[in-house]
Amino acid sequence: MNLRNVAIIAHVDHGKTTLVDQLFRQSGTFRDNQRVEERAMDSNDLEKERGITILAKPTSVEWAPPGGGEPVRINIVDTPGHADFGGEVERILSMVDGVILLVDSSEGAMPQTKFVTGKALKLGLRPIVVVNKIDRSDARVQEVLDEVFDLFVTLEANDEQLDFPVLYASGRNGYASDDADAREGTLQPLFEKIVEHVPPPALDQDAPFSFLVTLLDRDNFLGRILTGRVQSGTVKLNQPIHALDAEGKVIETGRASKIMTFQGLERVPTDEARAGDIISLAGLTVATVSNTIADTSVSTPIQAQPIDPPTLSMRFAVNDSPMAGREGSKVTSRMIRDRLEREAESNVAIKVTESEDKDSFEVAGRGELQLGVLIETMRREGFELGISRPRVLFGEDESGKKTEPYETVVIDVDDEFSGTVVDKMNQRKAEMTDMRPSGGGKTRITFSAPSRGLIGYHGEFLSDTRGTGIMNRLFEKYGPHKGNIEGRKNGVLISNGNGEAQSYALGPLEERGILFVGHGEALYEGMIVGENAKTEDLEVNPMKAKQLTNFRASGGKDDAVRLTPPKKMTLEQAIAYIDDDEMVEVTPTKIRLRKRHLDPHERKRASRAKHAA
Repeated sequence: MNLRNVAIIAHVDHGKTTLVDQLFRQSGTFRDNQRVEERAMDSNDLEKERGITILAKPTSVEWAPPGGGEPVRINIVDTPGHADFGGEVERILSMVDGVILLVDSSEGAMPQTKFVTGKALKLGLRPIVVVNKIDRSDARVQEVLDEVFDLFVTLEANDEQLDFPVLYASGRNGYASDDADAREGTLQPLFEKIVEHVPPPALDQDAPFSFLVTLLDRDNFLGRILTGRVQSGTVKLNQPIHALDAEGKVIETGRASKIMTFQGLERVPTDEARAGDIISLAGLTVATVSNTIADTSVSTPIQAQPIDPPTLSMRFAVNDSPMAGREGSKVTSRMIRDRLEREAESNVAIKVTESEDKDSFEVAGRGELQLGVLIETMRREGFELGISRPRVLFGEDESGKKTEPYETVVIDVDDEFSGTVVDKMNQRKAEMTDMRPSGGGKTRITFSAPSRGLIGYHGEFLSDTRGTGIMNRLFEKYGPHKGNIEGRKNGVLISNGNGEAQSYALGPLEERGILFVGHGEALYEGMIVGENAKTEDLEVNPMKAKQLTNFRASGGKDDAVRLTPPKKMTLEQAIAYIDDDEMVEVTPTKIRLRKRHLDPHERKRASRAKHAA
């Protein structure tokens, strides 16, 4: 059968997964009466809840050309659009022979588009550009195409790559066309363009079997499942195989106990796979991502793509609060270590190092969202954790001077809020590199900003722009250290004892600032119960109850206390909010903010030591 391997890359929310849905439907992958969820490829709970793709996933469709030609099998890899999950995309590009670059007809080429496209062009892949959502009322098709061409030139594309075919599509409505004015039809032109433009795998069918692992999965029955593309030869069921590391050392031998190919949303067992096929393989227990699985006669490993280094780290600690162990089932450092090591094994963009006290782990990744998704996944599995404020990973230049990571920040904002955004970004040591109107009363502003200054800014940005602003970030470079950047301006309200929050005490505290807890919530000493309106921290007693006596108050002062609903933070908001001397206590049911040192005397000692240093 004819074979094509292609990846769909795009910025977040530009419509990749919705387009794959339609490719399934129009290729006959689903029965006419089959009930299929929207965005079928976003299969795990977090992807469904957030509406974003987190994990790269292969699938395949069979397309029969009109007129009865030989059917073509098209392996499609759906990739994440968010920069924090860029490690997923970097790995899978070695499995494909072409890419479909999807751009929104209004938003155009965005930062993540630039990041992934740059990687694809370096590998020599020829892109097909699909301008999606052409039925939008604010579509600007020609300008978007010009932006894409300029982007390719900036990324040093060769002449062949610059001569890219273009299709105009609406993924949701299921049509693509060579005509920008088309508003109906099918995805037939896209299938034809893939078959015509993406070359079949040019790999050696007769050489011994070899295969580079790009994705790792687990199954309760089959154990470790390794996914990648067969680079040479043929693999048959129960064939003896071994795994090689990057230096060519044999790390494990075994048999190919199960070979599976992809059909639609399912893995289907097969007896053999040839060079070019994207397959999943079971039978090995140690081999992991970037290892080469091969016939026992092969001793040279396949070179894996280098992955960009992490730029941000957080401390994952054992939960040591007075409420530890009440809500979660996995609370020991050994369980946390095993889980983090398993994550680092399958996700090459994450690095885990154990601290000297053995009770905490430094976890480095690409960004707050990537680490936030890991924490959210762990708490759903029953873990309790203490999480520190994110910190950037500094470097050194040739002359020994301190450097820090910078990000390109593209902000789309209503004209009336642009002044506020520029002012706030200046305070965070960002430099504006571009500012231009983007139509519809909006302005697009581009900054080069130190990552350190952006930690915790997103929530403030949404408040400043009344929820209408869109911010996109992408790692740019390591540049000179920018010196001190002012963090959170407000202090916090700290509980001075253990007990339950009482309305009688919370009422007067509302005048002090914004509360994070409501009546009846369990509190402990050192827990943060609210934000102070002033800059310093304040210890308060939110547990004081009204003294019950037989005396009635004169003048009707016995009225019930009316409290404003407390401010409840999501996990990402809590991580972005805390300061260096604070932590987030994460359990399966609660997210609490607390001081690192719960005892006030210890806090004072730590503060004095910090100022002395």
